[in-house]
Amino acid sequence: MKLISNYIFIDIDNIDTDIIIPKQFLNTLKKNGFEKCLFFDLRYIINNNKLFLNNDFNINRKKTKVLISKKNFGCGSSREHAVWALKNFGFNIIIAESYSDIFYDNSMKNNLFLIELKKNQIEKILKFDYIFFNINKQYIKFDNFYYYFLINKLYKNIFINKFLITDFILRKKKEIIFFLK
Repeated sequence: MKLISNYIFIDIDNIDTDIIIPKQFLNTLKKNGFEKCLFFDLRYIINNNKLFLNNDFNINRKKTKVLISKKNFGCGSSREHAVWALKNFGFNIIIAESYSDIFYDNSMKNNLFLIELKKNQIEKILKFDYIFFNINKQYIKFDNFYYYFLINKLYKNIFINKFLITDFILRKKKEIIFFLK
């Protein structure tokens, strides 16, 4: 799979799942309809009980499939709603210095592709407007620079074939039953 995209950069460390989607929006297990809740406290301003877009927050000014952030993205409590909100908003790839383990697994199992890069690599990317992704060959290219990344084979397969972990398990049902006997 290949993708050329611009990106949005959020210059904040330790973006926890409560920042990604506040707890008041966790009242359903449906996977859709969370795009307006994403980064709610950063995207909106409440003034005289009225809700206004915060035009200083860059997500409100540009649409893209790629989000870049800093270290420890997705920390905090485990909530798949955070992943669903990012996906519903249109993000397919997130690049950060690090992720919480549970957020990483939730994201990859729900077809939100996470790439971990070093701080200096991210700083270099931010000097360019567009990034080229080759998921099959596991690299990012911008200008004449290439950054290779590691990815679990299962997660790579999920993303390239656009299926969820449950789909993968169902496809392997016969093998699983045979193994269990």
